[in-house]
Amino acid sequence: MAQDATRLNRPQKERQRALVLPREHGAWGILLVPLVTGAAVGLLRGGRVLPALLFAVAVVALFWLRTPVESWLGTSPVRAQTLQERRLVRGVIFPLAAFAIITLSALLWEGKNRELPWFGIAAGVAFAAQQLLLRMGRATRMPSQVVGALGLTTTAPAAYYVITGRLDRIAWGLWLANWLFAGDQIHFVGLRIRAARATGLRQKFATGWSFLAGQIVLALVLVLTCYLAFLPPWTPLAFVPVFFRGTAWFVTKPQPIVIRWLGWTELAHAVAFGVLLIAAFHFAQ
Repeated sequence: MAQDATRLNRPQKERQRALVLPREHGAWGILLVPLVTGAAVGLLRGGRVLPALLFAVAVVALFWLRTPVESWLGTSPVRAQTLQERRLVRGVIFPLAAFAIITLSALLWEGKNRELPWFGIAAGVAFAAQQLLLRMGRATRMPSQVVGALGLTTTAPAAYYVITGRLDRIAWGLWLANWLFAGDQIHFVGLRIRAARATGLRQKFATGWSFLAGQIVLALVLVLTCYLAFLPPWTPLAFVPVFFRGTAWFVTKPQPIVIRWLGWTELAHAVAFGVLLIAAFHFAQ
């Protein structure tokens, strides 16, 4: 009887989690890796710790808040339907909103960080453009994700700004590097899903030639931005692991795709990228 009750409660618990927890697991990485890199570079350049903590809490609260709000408004696939579910959603919305308001108020207190709202506006515009692209159909799904990543990666320059008080070449370079990396990850994951049944180099190339072209464009952009001193000269090293995994996929033996394993490997690449990018900016001082 106890086992039967557990089986019956499991779908209900999964539904409750879906009502209040963000379902875009990959978006967490696209959000947090830029946040950590921007904060780390700012702290290594003499920034303050307290603004970093306040900004991190605000960012996580705002990102998390989106899911329960959409469940409450009924604009997401999983909607709060019963009185119990509405109470659950409200019980998550109010604390998250309070955390976001308190931390942002502290960051903006007495006219500090006056440029910070502009990052919020930029992220809002990117997310609005993402929704417009999504409504155009499946053909624009990947471009919409890349545009959405432009909004999520604003956490890199924003974190650097609130920690150091500066909006300089480093801030914009952090934004660009993180966005380029996020775009490469989105493109590669999409390729792996599309080419799940591809066997042999010919089939893989037929499906993934656009990804290879994107890798070449990415390399050229990195070389050009480093040559123009917009990015530190060691920045391309942060992209070496993803360049290798992207190229190696075409020549490795075909294997069944396991989405969870793919997610974990991309998370490992994101962590490696973050560490190498921080080192590139640090040693460029």
